[in-house]
Amino acid sequence: MTSGRPLVFAHRGGADALPEHTLAAYLRALDEGADGVECDVRLTRDGHLVCVHDRRLNRTSNGTGLVSAKTLAELEELDFASWHPAAAAEEWLADHVRLLTLDRLLTALRDRGRPVRLLIETKHPSRYGADVERRLVEMLRRYGLAEPKPDDPIHVTVMSFAALALRRIRRLAPRIPTVYLLEIVPPGVGRGRLPFGARIAGPGIGLIRSRPQLVSALRAAGHQTYIWTVNEEPDLDLVLAQHPDGIISDRPKFVLDRLEKVPPV
Repeated sequence: MTSGRPLVFAHRGGADALPEHTLAAYLRALDEGADGVECDVRLTRDGHLVCVHDRRLNRTSNGTGLVSAKTLAELEELDFASWHPAAAAEEWLADHVRLLTLDRLLTALRDRGRPVRLLIETKHPSRYGADVERRLVEMLRRYGLAEPKPDDPIHVTVMSFAALALRRIRRLAPRIPTVYLLEIVPPGVGRGRLPFGARIAGPGIGLIRSRPQLVSALRAAGHQTYIWTVNEEPDLDLVLAQHPDGIISDRPKFVLDRLEKVPPV
């Protein structure tokens, strides 16, 4: 938490206002006061980490096929913005709406001039398996972010639904915080236990609706909680009653405005 309130993260950069995973979305979310941002990463055929959620390109670009089957050059030829309803109403800068690589996102966040928290979700299953986490840690080392320090401009946390992926991060970069994302409650987690390698619980809002006692169980076991994806007022009220450590939303400004009306815990 910060200043007695949960941290607010822009999911995929704030996917409600602007096209997800575009630099324009990330910069807007930070300008609006988000504490941090969230991105998904996948490996291209030639080994680059790109910020794309889906396995396939169809939903968020004018391309088709698997992200993992394309080279970076092939992906950079695609339009990743005009599908979004806001696209026609904005004066887009081409550099801010093309495919976003993790390298470009890290550079942009570093240049913001203030501390920024970055949640990176590694997507699995992947044809490249452990190479996803290995390449990620290699990049974080190049930026000096694999050994977190208080004065780092970017504070990285790695997330995944795959417990094995988090174990890899724990082995490769043991000081990087990790979030175990949850859509269901695996054995033991309902009593507050997380798999080895996971340090923070990441339950989805659907899980909180059905198991509102889960956050208190995790807290009693000493775990922080980051809840996703909180976009509507009834869900936000439910989540705030649980006193989570972080809220991940497509609408970070909506969450921040609501928090201004809530007295600090």
